[in-house]
Amino acid sequence: MKTRKLGDRGLVVSELGLGCMGMSEFYGDRDEQEAISTIHHALDLGVTLLDTADMYGPFTNEKLVGRAIKDRRDLVVLATKFGNVRTEDGGWLGVSGKAEYVHQACDASLKRLGVDVIDLYYQHRVDPTVPIEETIGAMAELVQQGKVRYLGISEANPATIRRAQAVHPIAALQTEYSLWSREPEDEILDTVRELGIGFVAYSPLGRGFLSGAITSPDDFAPDDYRRMSPRFQGDNFYKNLELVNQVKAIAAEKSATPSQLALAWLLAQGNDIVPIPGTKRRRYLEENIAATEITLTPDDLRRIEEVAPKGSAAGERYPEQHMSAVNL
Repeated sequence: MKTRKLGDRGLVVSELGLGCMGMSEFYGDRDEQEAISTIHHALDLGVTLLDTADMYGPFTNEKLVGRAIKDRRDLVVLATKFGNVRTEDGGWLGVSGKAEYVHQACDASLKRLGVDVIDLYYQHRVDPTVPIEETIGAMAELVQQGKVRYLGISEANPATIRRAQAVHPIAALQTEYSLWSREPEDEILDTVRELGIGFVAYSPLGRGFLSGAITSPDDFAPDDYRRMSPRFQGDNFYKNLELVNQVKAIAAEKSATPSQLALAWLLAQGNDIVPIPGTKRRRYLEENIAATEITLTPDDLRRIEEVAPKGSAAGERYPEQHMSAVNL
């Protein structure tokens, strides 16, 4: 597994990370033992960046990741997030970037993870009611206290990123980026590159749609989040399925799966981009990691652009209420 730098302050991670969210919530059935085995297998294959958040579960995903890495902490660049406030029973209380909450959330995450320090700590969503300077200032205090090594921010707009960077160096911006979510290409990628900030791409497989394995809206469990996602509903589903089928045809010519082609495309967008595809099963993990061995020619990239141009996905990436919390 090759490595990539996140930011210009020395943080180095595997070129492909592992998103752990789906091991605990949102995507149907859960198998904790298989999830832990998947994390162990990822580390064995050279993946170093593990991504979680306090809200996943809620609160249970950090505990799961903590158990998985207990005897191999030195192999892991551990990333977690705060800011989306939830109750123990799964309720949603909004977003908080208040300084006091930053400290409380970090201490709680450290305890659940069973570690002394978090390698990369993100503000999960920007709190529009709290100046970003206050939030990042509190996060900087965590660095000074030795509880956190590097700071990150998620789903922030260019102006917010600049204000955050002025308070304390930001190692990584984490935002959705994939063949069918290309908004970062407008201004965000240029901004983070100018500032020396790395880019971590979440949902690089379009919440599984770009895998080609989803062929019907009925493929999801009753409690699967994607049943509420605009891109998986009604006519949008079938328009997006046609896009995926065209990606699948190009992938077949490369003796690759659609997932592998989508990840290879993302890796080709810059060596400062680190995708974190999520999976809870070892077989999909292996498939994703194999994408790092695929080389796309300029002609391959041109053809992919033709079948999946920017803006080609039908529907918003989140329901309306969740879209209001991104790019702030």
